[in-house]
Amino acid sequence: MTASRRVGTFDHDGLVFDVRDTGPLDGTIVVLLHGFPQTSASWAETAALLHQRGYRTIVPDQRGYSPRARPRGRFAYRSSRLVADTVALIDTLGAGPVHLAGHDWGANAAWSTAARRPDLIRSLTTVSVPHSAAFLRAMISSDQLIRSYYMFLFQLPWLPELAIRRRPRVLERTLAGTGMTPAQIDRVRQDIVLGGALTGGLNWYRAMLLQHPAALRARVTVPTTHVWSDGDTALSRRSAELAGQYVDAAYRLEILTGVSHWVPEEAATTLAAIIDRTATDASSPPA
Repeated sequence: MTASRRVGTFDHDGLVFDVRDTGPLDGTIVVLLHGFPQTSASWAETAALLHQRGYRTIVPDQRGYSPRARPRGRFAYRSSRLVADTVALIDTLGAGPVHLAGHDWGANAAWSTAARRPDLIRSLTTVSVPHSAAFLRAMISSDQLIRSYYMFLFQLPWLPELAIRRRPRVLERTLAGTGMTPAQIDRVRQDIVLGGALTGGLNWYRAMLLQHPAALRARVTVPTTHVWSDGDTALSRRSAELAGQYVDAAYRLEILTGVSHWVPEEAATTLAAIIDRTATDASSPPA
C-alpha cells in the first residue's frame, strides 16, 4: 500500500497529467478525484486533514484540466477513458489496491473505476454524485430531472463557452447560488475559465450519452460510503437513497445537514473522518 517516491505527473493516452502527491510518503494511499468546475485544489483542506490521520493523498488534475491533458472532442472524454486514466495513475504509483474517493464528476469516475477494476480499489467514498443507475432512476422518480437542466444545455457545442466568457457574472451568480464562496468562484474564474480548462470540463458532460448502457448498470463490489448533503441544489436525496442498491459489499449512506454541494471544502473535517472510517473498516479483518 505504499510507494517509495513522489509522483508529480503520470502519462496516459499520450497525455501528461499533473498530480498533487502530499502527506507522509509511507502513508496509506488515498486517491482523490475532483469534479466540475474545479481542480485538484478543491481537495486541499480534506487532504491536509487526511495527512494528520497518516494518509498519503494522490490528487490528479483530471482529463481536460491538466494543461498537457486536454484532448479535443467529446469522444476523448468517454467514461472508459476516464477510468483508464485512474487505472494508469494507480499503476504509476505501484502501490495498489488504494482507497479511492471522488466528488461530483470525480465521484462518477470513481464509481466506474471501482465497478470495472475492483482489484485496484480497497474502499470507495463517493461524494454528491451517486451511482449512474441510481441517478437515472431518480430522474423519473424525483425532481432530479429539473435539477439537472444545465446538463442538457452543456450538450451544445461551443455556445456554453461563449456565453460564460461573454457574461461571466451569470456563471458567478449561478455558482454563488449553489453555495460557492467568493474565493471558490474566483478560483473557478482563474483556473477554469481563464486557465483554459472550460471546454475540457464541459466535454465530460458532452460525453455522457456515449456510455454503453451495460456500463451504467455495472455493480460495485468493494466497501463503499456515499455522501450526500441536504444543501445540494444539483443532486436529489432520492438519487442518494438509491445508490446503495448497486453495491454488493459493505455500504453506508452519510447525509450531511446544512452543507452545500461543495462538500470537500465546506465540510472537510467531516469528510476526512468519513473517508478514514471507510478505509479503516475496509482494511480491518472480519469479526
